[in-house]
Amino acid sequence: MFEVRAKPDLVERAFLIGAYFRRDDVAEAESLLEELSELVDSLGIGIVGRSCIFVRDPNRRYLTGSGKAAELIEEAKALHADCIIFDNSLSPMQQRAWETEGNVCVIDREEVILDIFNERARTREAQLQVELARMEYSLPRLARMWAHLDRQGGGTGGGKGGGGAARGEGEKQIEVDRRIARRRIDRVREELEAVRQVRQTQRKERTREGMPLCSIVGYTNAGKSSLLNQLSGSTVLAEDKLFATLDPTTRRIQLPDGQPLLLTDTVGFVRNLPTRLVEAFKATLEEAVLADFLIHVLDASAPEISAYYETTINVLNELGAGGKRTVVVLNKCDLIDEERRQDLRQMFGPEAVQVSVKTGLNMDRLIQRLNEMVLDRVCRLHLRIPQSRQDLVSLIHREGKILNQRYEDNDILLTVVAPRVHLHVFQPFLDPNPDLAPL
Repeated sequence: MFEVRAKPDLVERAFLIGAYFRRDDVAEAESLLEELSELVDSLGIGIVGRSCIFVRDPNRRYLTGSGKAAELIEEAKALHADCIIFDNSLSPMQQRAWETEGNVCVIDREEVILDIFNERARTREAQLQVELARMEYSLPRLARMWAHLDRQGGGTGGGKGGGGAARGEGEKQIEVDRRIARRRIDRVREELEAVRQVRQTQRKERTREGMPLCSIVGYTNAGKSSLLNQLSGSTVLAEDKLFATLDPTTRRIQLPDGQPLLLTDTVGFVRNLPTRLVEAFKATLEEAVLADFLIHVLDASAPEISAYYETTINVLNELGAGGKRTVVVLNKCDLIDEERRQDLRQMFGPEAVQVSVKTGLNMDRLIQRLNEMVLDRVCRLHLRIPQSRQDLVSLIHREGKILNQRYEDNDILLTVVAPRVHLHVFQPFLDPNPDLAPL
């Protein structure tokens, strides 16, 4: 959040630092630093250099040792960087120490992700969620905004003897700002609660209609929105960039047996996703918790696919959705060879569906798997409905599928697939002679 420093236009050239604390973690640290590069690049900030460093004993003031901190600051200045970005989380004290030492803007991975979320939020709900996370992040860092006042002399209070307690000029203002920030946080939480109530009402309507709900989850940029578009024929924003989707989007599709299915796209996950963001986006991520089953989308071409899978599973467990029935979808299979496909089969099992949303490869197999996931929610019925009850025929058209239809006297003889939730409605009209019903 560059506005915290009141210099948003100055950040153009970033120097990235990733610290790791066990020598065995070097490969993961380099992978995370590469991911940070993508995150920073998506903000339109140029990257002039980066350094992955081992820290044996984390320093309370600098995270790294003081000597290493001075060395990295000099390296960043030599590259004319106007911002140092850490892949690690920094405490407010550590951020301020680096900024004071280097006279340069310093942020961490969490702040980068918050800035991206702020840039991508479109709906009022997403904007509120981002604002809450940003305010909670900024609150303990407000002191940095008033650091310049520390150098000014404080007043001595009234009286010639100077008996009044000395006080820095910034003390009163920072307390005012903190109170304003806390009130703003409370207001945003209240607005978000109102949003959750609206969502809860919408979910109750869907539950009453009996339609199954499936949430599409997975690592950011795996192709979730593109999959939703392919399955539903919609035009949800789907871009090749991290966190293109922040707002949940629900579309209705009809499966081959006539069963309707609601598909909901959700915000993508990322390694080291800040806890406050998971908390703030719970209103969105609740779709995954309440879904009947999940579609877990993975980028089959990503070398870190196992880490991406574990990240998503960990976040789902944190949300209480870890035990959901899940269809694993390995997307972008047009970009890999047969050897890689075999490796993925061993890794995720033969039940994982390997597709290419871009080319349409194996999309029919995926639709069949979705059909199988909701089979227990539908039943095949032979009905004899009076022609005067066209409302029931309309219900079947809307919620199920007519497999066969013919007329006999004043009755309509139907073979249908309908949701079990409506079975009680059709019970009085079950054909007593199913052998005579159309097949």
